[in-house]
Amino acid sequence: MLLGLLWILLPLVVGYLIPLRDERIKRGIDSGVNASVYVILFLMGLGLGAMNDLLGQLSRIGTTALTLFAIISPLNLAVLAWLGRYRFARVERIEGHDAPAAGDKWQAMKGSLLLAGVVLLGVLVGAAIQLAGWHPAAAAETLATWALYVLLALIGCQLRNSGLGLRQILLNRLGLAIAVGVFASSMIAGLIAAPLLSLPWNHGMAMAAGFGWYSLSGILIGDQLGPVLGGAAFFNDLARELVAFLLVPLFIRRAVPLAVGYSGATSMDFTLPVIQQYGGISCVPVAIVSGFLLSLLSPPLTLFLLSF
Repeated sequence: MLLGLLWILLPLVVGYLIPLRDERIKRGIDSGVNASVYVILFLMGLGLGAMNDLLGQLSRIGTTALTLFAIISPLNLAVLAWLGRYRFARVERIEGHDAPAAGDKWQAMKGSLLLAGVVLLGVLVGAAIQLAGWHPAAAAETLATWALYVLLALIGCQLRNSGLGLRQILLNRLGLAIAVGVFASSMIAGLIAAPLLSLPWNHGMAMAAGFGWYSLSGILIGDQLGPVLGGAAFFNDLARELVAFLLVPLFIRRAVPLAVGYSGATSMDFTLPVIQQYGGISCVPVAIVSGFLLSLLSPPLTLFLLSF
């Protein structure tokens, strides 16, 4: 677990150590970050579309996943919206480095729909390749991982040349508050969902402890509670990540805790590029801190809850 987190943070650190002075290189990095968002989303959709018996799995576990999602998401959003009312939740914008102010909500929705469309295109292509007898899921996951490492290094370069100090990145009060809010509201949601799903209280909380890290939650829950509940945990957290891609462009400029916090553990990796693209470089430290803390907490918490 710690080694995996190190591999995520290492490209950011390496990128942060590289000083840049040429404005053309800086603009090229900005363009590379924006383009990489769509590449990673397409590869994510490709891997999802190439899953074996995807429709069959959805029919068996859809009700469980939908129940979890319908309870966890409103509680998370309510707590994060409440947190956003406090003064310390405001993010100071960095002149000349942040994304331009968002337009009306239809313009933001257009960006959200474009992101969702890229994922859908990947799903369709992945399903078509799977039907042709090829199995692209492993290759897509590998490519997405390496693309993510490159992307995080580029974001590290942006951080170094944005005027943000290392202390601002590592010690971020808002990021800590967001992580605590997501953790507490998710655990309450797990307790509420458990009797509705005829599960023990600790199993309900364990299924809510993925915080959007669908690859981890599916494996841990499936190993302990069987493939049906493992699949439900997977799709619940996957749905969270996909909805986060829609919420970030809509809310990041006026409700940073809501947009960053709903991204959960993925705010330090897969949703980080979208947060940076629509919220600006000043939102990146908040996302890294909250995502790191939730990623660090999720595996031991899940295993602890399943050990009863």
